[in-house]
Amino acid sequence: MQGKVLELFITKDNKDKTRERPQSIKVDELGIEGDKFHGKDIQRAILLTSIDSYSLSKKNEIDIAPGTLGENILVDINPYHLLPGNHLLIGDVVLEITQNCTLCKGLSTINAKLPKLLKNDRGIFTKVINKSSLIKIGDK
Repeated sequence: MQGKVLELFITKDNKDKTRERPQSIKVDELGIEGDKFHGKDIQRAILLTSIDSYSLSKKNEIDIAPGTLGENILVDINPYHLLPGNHLLIGDVVLEITQNCTLCKGLSTINAKLPKLLKNDRGIFTKVINKSSLIKIGDK
């Protein structure tokens, strides 16, 4: 299975919870440098989401923009069938899947149907296995 990185997101630690859309992100064993969650929980360091989650939402007449689901990395393949412990190689970065993304109450503020719709299709949490490196848009 091979796909590519479509978009990247960093959540800043400020009042309006601004999300940056950089061309690359620097990651280390604590997560994404500059992200407000860096070093908080390495088991949930990076949220990877498939474009399929947005397609599923759109099919159900919920049109949301990329980044709305809180992901850090948006990819063009669906990795949700992979299991905790499986590894993904993105560019030079090795990520280990730690768990499926749990649904948060924030999704219901976007649309009341969204939490149930994306119960198993919101994303997967990963941790960084190797040392500091970059992930870029377009990486395979």
